[in-house]
Amino acid sequence: MEEQHARRPPAPAGPSRWWRCGPPGRDRRDDEDRGAGRPWRSTLLLTVLVLAGSQFAAHAQAGERASPDSLARVLLLAGCGVLLWRQRYPVFVAFATAAAAMVYLGAGYPYGPVFLTVAAGCFGAVVAGHRRAAWSAVGLLWAGHLLVAHWLYRRLPPTGDGAAAWGQEIVAAAWVVAIVAVSELVRVRREQWARDRAERALAAARRADEERLRIARELHDVLAHSISVINVQAGAGLALLDSDPEQARTALITIKAASKEALGEVRQVLDTLRADGQAPRAPAPGLGRLPELVEQAASAGLTVEVLGEVTGLAPATDLAAFRIVQEALTNVVRHSGSRHARVRIDRTEGALRLRVDDEGPATGADAGGSGNGLAGMRERAAALGGTIEAGPRADGGFRVLALLPLGLGEDR
Repeated sequence: MEEQHARRPPAPAGPSRWWRCGPPGRDRRDDEDRGAGRPWRSTLLLTVLVLAGSQFAAHAQAGERASPDSLARVLLLAGCGVLLWRQRYPVFVAFATAAAAMVYLGAGYPYGPVFLTVAAGCFGAVVAGHRRAAWSAVGLLWAGHLLVAHWLYRRLPPTGDGAAAWGQEIVAAAWVVAIVAVSELVRVRREQWARDRAERALAAARRADEERLRIARELHDVLAHSISVINVQAGAGLALLDSDPEQARTALITIKAASKEALGEVRQVLDTLRADGQAPRAPAPGLGRLPELVEQAASAGLTVEVLGEVTGLAPATDLAAFRIVQEALTNVVRHSGSRHARVRIDRTEGALRLRVDDEGPATGADAGGSGNGLAGMRERAAALGGTIEAGPRADGGFRVLALLPLGLGEDR
């Protein structure tokens, strides 16, 4: 079934027919797909109700209105039967039911459930968005009834019929207004439900996009640092493989340790995704792991000096701070000619201040990490309501400056 829908050619462009069902923009073939499921049950139930009710109405109005005959039943069946297409052709059905009811009343047959067919037809038109058509149909029916009941009654059956009381027309008008008012209420409610569903779907899509972005950012931060270390050590190992096998061995040990840590962090991210909302089994990294970060940078030939210490941060702030420092040091390893970096951490006026400097010079066109790394840092800071400033210094080095609000849950 899905393949059939997928292979179905697009609908030709052009204005839709006025009698088609549904609000503008809906595909006609969607209506045809639903055509196989026409409202048989409700239409059959309404038909039985109209036929049986008309018989009771005929007994109650005996002597006042003409007795139902074959023509009356044909008109009632036609008005009910056309309701099978009220979902595909609501405008046509609204006028058809009104016309059938007008002929029925003009022939002098008794008042009664015949108006239910008009109510159902106009209800379908209003709900489908064709409000003017529904109002026009009931308006024409009422106008036709006025014409028959007050001017043409002498020429139409039953014989000896008199003019209808004007008070009766007020009651009929009230019924017309009630029918359309209920239809409008249902239409408004359906539109509200449709908007709510669309908003929920949009919110779910937005959450999915944010989750994908978070996963991509986390994997980038986890892998970029470790792979940079591995790349540097692999280059050193290859260069020293013949001249200094022992140093090459040390580089291979560093590669093994860095790859093991990267695999562990990737596994932690994947476990978090598979936990279905449960807490991760391993704690998220934070500034408490800075010594490990410094050691990894040292294995890549970068000396890192850490100034200051802040503890007791909220988990989200602690993770963001760690990842920002990690990415900044990764950029120094990859894009700077300096082998020395300085990390300064302090607390200023309710915010965590992180500053990472290197002396330069920059190497390569993307020096400083102008790709996904800086974008990821800015996204992390923005998610917490913080800011990131990154750019070259006047003396030729590069600086990353982050201000992160101290979140809830911090131990002060």
